[in-house]
Amino acid sequence: MVRFNESGPWLGEEGPDSDVVVSSRVRLARNLDGIPFVNRASDADRNEIVGMVRRTPLFATDGGSLRWIEMSDLDECDRQQLVERHLVSKQFADSSAARGVGVSEDESLSVMVNEEDHLRIQTLWTGSALTRAHEKVAAINRELESHLDFAFNPRWGFLTACPTNVGCGVRFSVMLHLPALRITDELERVRRSAKDLDLAVRGFHGEGTESTGDFFQISNQITLGISEDDLLQAFAEDVVPRLVDYERSARQLLMEKKLSTLEDRVHRAHGILGNARMLEANEAINLLSRVRLGVSLGLLESISIQEVHRLLLHVQPAHLSALKGVALEDDESTRVARANLVRGVVAGS
Repeated sequence: MVRFNESGPWLGEEGPDSDVVVSSRVRLARNLDGIPFVNRASDADRNEIVGMVRRTPLFATDGGSLRWIEMSDLDECDRQQLVERHLVSKQFADSSAARGVGVSEDESLSVMVNEEDHLRIQTLWTGSALTRAHEKVAAINRELESHLDFAFNPRWGFLTACPTNVGCGVRFSVMLHLPALRITDELERVRRSAKDLDLAVRGFHGEGTESTGDFFQISNQITLGISEDDLLQAFAEDVVPRLVDYERSARQLLMEKKLSTLEDRVHRAHGILGNARMLEANEAINLLSRVRLGVSLGLLESISIQEVHRLLLHVQPAHLSALKGVALEDDESTRVARANLVRGVVAGS
């Protein structure tokens, strides 16, 4: 069984612009020179990759900064908890190939080995903190690069399994909470802006997932022909502030023009969460999204953003299963356990 922190990096203290920006993530894709990409690699190749990475000082049993988690040793619940905490991808968790992940003590850093690429190095921080996240992931990249030979072409840059990552191989992304844009029917404005800026818009758990609770992951799609620093500057200083301004303007409009409607949505959600006897996972997340909006706007003072974030994590199937000893299936007993968990926090706050 994997031991997780009560508060991961996106569950802790509020960060810059955290009313809209839930978390910031920087992810690097790297491959080892001379070894086929994971989808073309043999079992022996994949085992060799794992062995080479684990022999680096980052994973040393005495003094290494990352603990190694062998995915084949985990049950379904532990694997899915890693997904729910945004430490690994669903694709990685569901794979049967030789693979593992290194995780820092505070869970702000994870290194997936044998996902789509040989290495996926990512950092995750609360609020709008892309520069801080980039500094940490760059330091880990330098450490690994001093012990491993990465596949690199002088013309094309770092070589990756997916052509969209070729070049500097970096993805900057933010998890945004955009409920006011949903209420005012302006989400299409975000999608148009994202398309114009060559951005990807994904759901709560990234690629291949739907938006739940008006949480969206926004990331760059172009990595070829541009440096990490230039991408960071454009994303952190132009893209994110623009999207934050869209949401804040929509929230201000609601406060000025539709306050009663807004208050009704927020307090109705709070009331349901504080009294419900059964809750489905998506229902709980959608209601918690409205409560989070109310807390951010000062309409609810009985619960904190941190408590909302912890509930957003704990109502998900694997975390609820681990906490309450219920099955991963969303059956009646699971829905009852979820409602009891939420009600204990919301009604008691």
